[in-house]
Amino acid sequence: MSGFEARKAGARAAEPTLITFGCRLNAYESEVMRAHARDAGLTDTIIVNTCAVTAEAERQARKAIRKARRERPTARIIVTGCAAQIDPAKFAAMAEVDQVLGNEEKLRPESFMPTEGPRVRVNDIFSVSETAGHLIEGFEGRARAFVQVQQGCDHRCTFCIIPFGRGNSRSVPMGEVVAQTRKLVQHGYREVVLSGVDITAYGADLPGQPTLGQMARRLLAAVPELRRLRLSSLDPAEVDDDLLELIATEERLMPHLHLSLQSGDDMILKRMKRRHSRAQAIAFCRSVRALRPGIVFGADLIAGFPTETEAMFENSLSLIAACGLTYLHVFPFSPRPGTPAAAMPEVPPQIRKRRAARLRASGADALDRFLISRIGATAEILVESPGTGRSEHYAPVSLDPEMAMGSIVKAMITGAEGGRLIARQGP
Repeated sequence: MSGFEARKAGARAAEPTLITFGCRLNAYESEVMRAHARDAGLTDTIIVNTCAVTAEAERQARKAIRKARRERPTARIIVTGCAAQIDPAKFAAMAEVDQVLGNEEKLRPESFMPTEGPRVRVNDIFSVSETAGHLIEGFEGRARAFVQVQQGCDHRCTFCIIPFGRGNSRSVPMGEVVAQTRKLVQHGYREVVLSGVDITAYGADLPGQPTLGQMARRLLAAVPELRRLRLSSLDPAEVDDDLLELIATEERLMPHLHLSLQSGDDMILKRMKRRHSRAQAIAFCRSVRALRPGIVFGADLIAGFPTETEAMFENSLSLIAACGLTYLHVFPFSPRPGTPAAAMPEVPPQIRKRRAARLRASGADALDRFLISRIGATAEILVESPGTGRSEHYAPVSLDPEMAMGSIVKAMITGAEGGRLIARQGP
């Protein structure tokens, strides 16, 4: 039995239920809360870890809360996460909610002790200056693990509300990152993703100001048994020389990077207060591809940002080919109250929706071309669930359902269908 299967088999039926929305950092923090709630003896409890990146994310969280109350009328419902941090009163006003915790409070063991206390516990997130270390053993139902290396953001993109949910940028010391990664590897994980809000800002607040590249290099050296390392979303304006060297030389760093690009038009990038230009994004992808031939890129793109004309949108559409993007996360612009972009002249919703559909269609074509190019190649696949996995390039793969979850298997790519690779083991 693999370590992944053993963890699944050992799960307790009476454990608290976690409903997690949003980013990989939230996924990591949900496991911290799972451990705290378990240690506090909570059983008939539902913890909803919310996201605030879009209005739709908040709507989905409120919908999940109402559904949870209908299905489990006696359960205690605790709501936390970025949406709860930014607007705790909105969630406290829901009759279904028993308690609201802020993003700092949710990581404290005492917040889950069965004692009487305030119904709403939400601190000023900008008063938090450190990121506490939390060692977890695994992730419920996941074959790869996430390791928090950074929290918060010092930048103020005009569309983004997340700094008000996460606070200022602060880094996890290298020793804690190594200890957490080593613990996860000891519990059977073969792939780890370094996660945070703005991970390319890593280290600026630590003694000696180590960079993300320096930290990743030391991590791989300190945990040689770690098979695969991935990075969450990168800001191309902040990628350091040490990370570029690591991309070029370290095979355990997977050949897939996800970039926070948001737009391909220089005027829109300025109005977003991004720190890169279109030309810099293209140059970055070209230089990294020269260092690591075969590497693939994903990117976040926003469709219909305020003032975006058709010509400006076309610049975003053409960025897919100019950068050679393979995986797209496309978001129709969603105005967030309290952000400068919310006061800018809006693009009509139907146009936003139409532009997002065009971006997604172009992204699907790019992915199909990449998948077809992999036919006949050999891939090392992390098995995520029975019959499915991810290649080194993060491509979804269909394979033998008998393969153990969490294992890495080598297989020949024999086809591509429905946005997935098809793999076959053996001769």
